[in-house]
Amino acid sequence: MCPFMTQWTFLTNHAHVLCCIARDPGIRLRDVAERVGVTERAAQRIVSDLVEGGYLDRMREGRRNSYRIRRDRPLRHPVENGHHIGEVLDLLCPEPSRQAV
Repeated sequence: MCPFMTQWTFLTNHAHVLCCIARDPGIRLRDVAERVGVTERAAQRIVSDLVEGGYLDRMREGRRNSYRIRRDRPLRHPVENGHHIGEVLDLLCPEPSRQAV
């Protein structure tokens, strides 16, 4: 992080995890955790939240998981009413996210 930046960010860790998965649907949670700056356990909890919330589908492929983002799911805060997660992903990671549902 740049030295002049504070510790807060505009996006949540949940959004960061979704961006990582949008860029690489077969990414390992260990790699997600490293990129987001959280523990692997925290990345697991976030993915579980996203799966339970209907934002992410988890598919088992051999010994690994792969993920599909449900782009049509609404953003959860009232300020974002009428917008979907796909809109955010289009801005933050335009090309790979188009492979998601």
